[in-house]
Amino acid sequence: MDIQIKPLVTEKATAESEKLNTYTFAVSPDANKFQIKDLVEKLYNVRVERVNVANYAGKRKQRYTKGGLIKGQNPAFKKAYVTVAEGQTIDYYSNI
Repeated sequence: MDIQIKPLVTEKATAESEKLNTYTFAVSPDANKFQIKDLVEKLYNVRVERVNVANYAGKRKQRYTKGGLIKGQNPAFKKAYVTVAEGQTIDYYSNI
């Protein structure tokens, strides 16, 4: 199983990372906490202490056009809050 993971860089996530040493990622909906922990430790070379997750359903969207009503939906995702060990940090921009 291939797990997609990408960091979420928002004002709230940045403040939380500075204050609580917790980093936020958007991951595949079928990933579990153990897989997320292993992947973050492997990608960023840090020791993960705790992983909390929240499921987000896809938002329904619709718009009216000349051809009629178009309906769609954004994909569902899972948000992972990863707490790393004291004194360690994750630099999102080092892999770019």
